[in-house]
Amino acid sequence: MTNKPISLSEDVVSCANCQACCCRLEVILITETGVPDHFIELDKWGGQVMTRLNDGWCAALDRNTLLCTIYEQRPLVCREFETGSYECIEERTDKLEKPLTR
Repeated sequence: MTNKPISLSEDVVSCANCQACCCRLEVILITETGVPDHFIELDKWGGQVMTRLNDGWCAALDRNTLLCTIYEQRPLVCREFETGSYECIEERTDKLEKPLTR
């Protein structure tokens, strides 16, 4: 998969063209959605968060497809993070200015 730069002026933002920028954010687990235990770790305050790998990417992200491997059990914050929302566009702008590592 190539890391082709994305024009932020594109009219449609979708999972097919976003490069999973939100999968590099810290995800705090605040409700029970069935996230498998091996994707959960405790932060320094004892709260549950999604495990991130050494490079900062969510451990549940399939690196080949850039799709969530636990989509049906994904955390609430992931469910509420709307594709194409202001927050999504802001995150894309920030992350796409930096090189992606996989």
